Amino acid sequence: MRTRRRSGQDAASTLITSAPEPLADDLGRRQRRYLAQMSFRVVCFILGGVLWGRVPTVVPVLLLIAAAVLPYVAVVLANAGRERPAGEPSTVDPRRLGAGRPTHGHLGGRE
Repeated sequence: MRTRRRSGQDAASTLITSAPEPLADDLGRRQRRYLAQMSFRVVCFILGGVLWGRVPTVVPVLLLIAAAVLPYVAVVLANAGRERPAGEPSTVDPRRLGAGRPTHGHLGGRE
Protein backbone atom coordinates (compact mmCIF):
# COMPACT_ATOMS: atom_id res chain seq x y z
CA MET A 1 0.00 0.00 0.00
CA ARG A 2 1.39 3.37 -0.97
CA THR A 3 0.60 6.60 0.82
CA ARG A 4 0.88 10.15 -0.43
CA ARG A 5 3.79 12.15 0.84
CA ARG A 6 3.58 15.72 1.96
CA SER A 7 6.14 18.12 0.61
CA GLY A 8 9.24 18.10 2.79
CA GLN A 9 8.65 14.61 4.20
CA ASP A 10 11.86 12.62 4.61
CA ALA A 11 12.22 9.94 1.94
CA ALA A 12 13.98 7.64 4.41
CA SER A 13 11.21 7.70 7.00
CA THR A 14 10.23 4.37 8.52
CA LEU A 15 7.06 2.77 7.30
CA ILE A 16 4.71 1.87 10.13
CA THR A 17 4.60 -1.73 8.90
CA SER A 18 8.38 -2.07 9.19
CA ALA A 19 8.54 -0.68 12.73
CA PRO A 20 9.32 -3.31 15.39
CA GLU A 21 6.62 -4.44 17.79
CA PRO A 22 6.65 -2.33 20.99
CA LEU A 23 8.43 -4.03 23.89
CA ALA A 24 5.33 -3.87 26.12
CA ASP A 25 3.21 -5.63 23.47
CA ASP A 26 5.86 -8.30 22.98
CA LEU A 27 6.14 -8.90 26.72
CA GLY A 28 2.35 -9.08 27.11
CA ARG A 29 2.06 -11.57 24.25
CA ARG A 30 4.76 -13.79 25.74
CA GLN A 31 3.14 -13.63 29.21
CA ARG A 32 -0.25 -14.63 27.79
CA ARG A 33 1.34 -17.54 25.92
CA TYR A 34 3.10 -18.71 29.10
CA LEU A 35 -0.11 -18.40 31.15
CA ALA A 36 -2.04 -20.44 28.56
CA GLN A 37 0.59 -23.18 28.59
CA MET A 38 0.69 -23.32 32.39
CA SER A 39 -3.12 -23.47 32.45
CA PHE A 40 -2.96 -26.43 30.08
CA ARG A 41 -0.44 -28.02 32.46
CA VAL A 42 -2.87 -27.68 35.38
CA VAL A 43 -5.60 -29.29 33.25
CA CYS A 44 -3.21 -32.19 32.46
CA PHE A 45 -2.53 -32.70 36.18
CA ILE A 46 -6.22 -32.64 37.09
CA LEU A 47 -7.22 -34.97 34.26
CA GLY A 48 -4.35 -37.32 35.10
CA GLY A 49 -5.61 -37.60 38.69
CA VAL A 50 -9.30 -37.84 37.82
CA LEU A 51 -8.81 -40.43 35.08
CA TRP A 52 -6.46 -42.62 37.14
CA GLY A 53 -8.13 -46.01 37.54
CA ARG A 54 -11.03 -45.15 35.20
CA VAL A 55 -9.28 -45.47 31.86
CA PRO A 56 -6.27 -47.49 30.73
CA THR A 57 -3.26 -46.45 32.79
CA VAL A 58 -1.33 -45.18 29.77
CA VAL A 59 -3.68 -42.15 29.35
CA PRO A 60 -3.18 -40.66 32.86
CA VAL A 61 0.55 -41.45 32.70
CA LEU A 62 0.87 -39.57 29.41
CA LEU A 63 -1.06 -36.62 30.87
CA LEU A 64 1.23 -36.53 33.92
CA ILE A 65 4.33 -36.75 31.72
CA ALA A 66 2.99 -33.87 29.62
CA ALA A 67 2.40 -31.87 32.81
CA ALA A 68 5.99 -32.53 33.88
CA VAL A 69 7.51 -31.51 30.50
CA LEU A 70 5.33 -28.46 29.82
CA PRO A 71 7.16 -26.04 32.18
CA TYR A 72 10.40 -26.44 30.24
CA VAL A 73 8.65 -25.99 26.91
CA ALA A 74 6.70 -22.99 28.20
CA VAL A 75 9.83 -21.22 29.45
CA VAL A 76 11.70 -21.81 26.21
CA LEU A 77 8.79 -20.50 24.14
CA ALA A 78 8.19 -17.55 26.47
CA ASN A 79 11.84 -16.50 26.19
CA ALA A 80 11.74 -16.71 22.40
CA GLY A 81 10.83 -13.06 22.14
CA ARG A 82 12.40 -10.17 20.30
CA GLU A 83 14.97 -11.67 17.98
CA ARG A 84 17.83 -9.72 16.45
CA PRO A 85 17.41 -8.70 12.82
CA ALA A 86 19.23 -11.00 10.39
CA GLY A 87 21.74 -8.35 9.33
CA GLU A 88 22.71 -7.27 12.84
CA PRO A 89 25.86 -8.96 14.16
CA SER A 90 25.55 -10.65 17.53
CA THR A 91 29.17 -9.97 18.51
CA VAL A 92 31.74 -7.29 17.81
CA ASP A 93 34.43 -8.17 15.31
CA PRO A 94 37.65 -6.56 16.57
CA ARG A 95 38.94 -6.27 13.00
CA ARG A 96 36.09 -3.90 12.19
CA LEU A 97 36.81 -1.55 15.11
CA GLY A 98 39.83 0.04 13.49
CA ALA A 99 42.98 1.32 15.11
CA GLY A 100 42.87 3.03 18.46
CA ARG A 101 44.91 5.98 19.68
CA PRO A 102 48.57 5.20 20.03
CA THR A 103 49.69 5.07 23.64
CA HIS A 104 53.12 6.06 24.84
CA GLY A 105 54.72 4.72 27.92
CA HIS A 106 53.35 1.87 29.92
CA LEU A 107 49.83 0.70 30.84
CA GLY A 108 48.20 4.05 31.54
CA GLY A 109 49.20 5.65 28.27
CA ARG A 110 50.32 8.85 29.98
CA GLU A 111 53.22 10.77 28.53
